[in-house]
Amino acid sequence: MTISAAGAVGLGFIEEAAALAFLYSIVEALEDRAMDKARSGLRALLALIPSSATVLGAARNVPVESLERGDVLRLVAGERLATDGIVRVGQGSLDVSAITGESIPVEVGPGDAVLAGAINTSGVLEVKTTAAGTDNSMTTVVKLVEQAQTKKGERARIADRLARPLVPGVLILAALVALIGSIFGDSGLWIERALVVLVAASPCALAISVPITVISAFGAASKFGVIIKSGAAFERMGYLRHVAVDKTGTLTRNQPTVTQVLTTRNAAHDEVLSWAAALKTHSTHPLAAAITAASAVTESAGAGIAGLIDGAHIAVGSPRWLDPGPLADHVHAMEARGITVVVVHRDDHPVGAIGVRDELRPEAGEAMTSLAARGTGVTMLTGDNTRTADALAAEAGITDVRSELRPQDKAQAIAELRADGRGPVAMIGDGVNDAPALASADIGIAMGATGSDAAVESADVAFTGDDLRLIPRAIDHARRGRRIINQNIILSLAIIVVLLPLAITGILGLAAVVLVHEAAEVFVILNGLRAARIRQLERPPSPRTADHDDSRHMHAGTAPSLTVLSR
Repeated sequence: MTISAAGAVGLGFIEEAAALAFLYSIVEALEDRAMDKARSGLRALLALIPSSATVLGAARNVPVESLERGDVLRLVAGERLATDGIVRVGQGSLDVSAITGESIPVEVGPGDAVLAGAINTSGVLEVKTTAAGTDNSMTTVVKLVEQAQTKKGERARIADRLARPLVPGVLILAALVALIGSIFGDSGLWIERALVVLVAASPCALAISVPITVISAFGAASKFGVIIKSGAAFERMGYLRHVAVDKTGTLTRNQPTVTQVLTTRNAAHDEVLSWAAALKTHSTHPLAAAITAASAVTESAGAGIAGLIDGAHIAVGSPRWLDPGPLADHVHAMEARGITVVVVHRDDHPVGAIGVRDELRPEAGEAMTSLAARGTGVTMLTGDNTRTADALAAEAGITDVRSELRPQDKAQAIAELRADGRGPVAMIGDGVNDAPALASADIGIAMGATGSDAAVESADVAFTGDDLRLIPRAIDHARRGRRIINQNIILSLAIIVVLLPLAITGILGLAAVVLVHEAAEVFVILNGLRAARIRQLERPPSPRTADHDDSRHMHAGTAPSLTVLSR
């Protein structure tokens, strides 16, 4: 463009040279503006961490860089949390929309984990930090964003490969046009056409077509809780045809809870829970602190535990160790659904059975259905036993289940899925045992940037939240971005292909070519910015509101009573 402008001035085309410089400057300004807008979503992440925090015992606010693991922070309403921690004292609501994309504040209390960048909307909390001020979940996200700027996707490399030889090639072509035309015709005319050729073949639109789209998509994805580590990962995600999903902590909450309590007529369900909780000296069950402590406790590894409570001999253990008696049919039915059952005996008689299971996330079924609707297959990979894995997979709508896998087995399963011709395969997990599979998959997705460091480092994409519906949403976002990238590359090349012969033959002059060329670049920029558009995601049913759905009681003659506690 510089050569063209200088040449136009040298030939006396002052107006054309001025128009070229003016229009090019406008497009450059629009390009800078567009890139700034595209990066705004990424820069917003950097502002989520406050510069200081109130540490109990300190006379004033402490710089966030000096916070250490184990400090106790005081967080009043309106303040943003400086680092990850666990609520020690207080009840409140946290706005985590900027972190996980959840639009409704999350209720927290003692024992709940909280993330850096969350805003306390009500109450006063004391939070014991679990990470240093410079090494928490949000700084991890920022590092991932920084990595995203350093890696290019396949489409970006294609654009670079096309643009790199294009510049010297066009210079040579322009020189040949000027030289050959001057030999056989008017030198001034052909030098002018050579300058027009330079403008027509300038790869400005091609150079900006992919970066503007990718950065726009990165910024948009970060706003709904998806951090993409590279342009290559973003583009590969657009081609995904199969997803392998870890069970524990990914499909499930990783919080085993009581799902059912069976009782005979000799005991009430509260008594059964109390007796079981009393024997677990380290139990966190809320009923445990309200009952008389057990004595003479004995434990059989892998079987159960027994002791005296209020003079009665209570035993809690596996149905293989303690006979469920009249509850046997119900116990077998629970186990068939993947529920772990412990039987409770009082004075050597069965009085109840407690079912415990790590339940599916409330949005799991919807997410799997959405993937199927998009033509994306799903496979569950888990180290859990086959019975539990099959039961939970059936509830989620997953038919391909591979259970009792070691970490290396999961990586091998990914290779097998790819070899089966299922197309590019993604692995979604959150634990250390998922790291090999995450690294070997075409796309590794860490479920929650606060998951294990090994999982996050091995992954190409990280979700800052734990909403499974982010999976189909992220795939849709990547597919849309891929289409925009393809459109921009095709348009950029088409403009060059069309303008070159028109410039060489003199059909279009310098001013017309400049106008068409710069208009095309503006269109490419605006088209790339479409990747920044996102739609709002509805929040899944809250686990807290679903924790106490119902209680159903069954009484029939001498049959045992069944009480179901939904958690």
